[in-house]
Amino acid sequence: MARYEIHSDDMAIMGEKPMTAEILFQMGLDSACGRHGTTDLVTAHKWFNIAALKGNQEAVRYRKEISGEMSFSEIAEAQRSAREWLSMH
Repeated sequence: MARYEIHSDDMAIMGEKPMTAEILFQMGLDSACGRHGTTDLVTAHKWFNIAALKGNQEAVRYRKEISGEMSFSEIAEAQRSAREWLSMH
């Protein structure tokens, strides 16, 4: 599996090609485990949500799992962030 080092939303497009579900899923894993600093479940949920929309079934499971550790407002924030990202990309 290819690994890409992407640390921010503005880098979430590789050239002219949109990110794959696999790459978005990996970004969710990185955020969930704090690979690039602190754990960020809101950002992880966002990336899992987008990866799930693009067909990654593992992302569906991980999104559901971390949702149990998040407040309703955090989930709403993650969903807003995912919608915003999708509208821009």
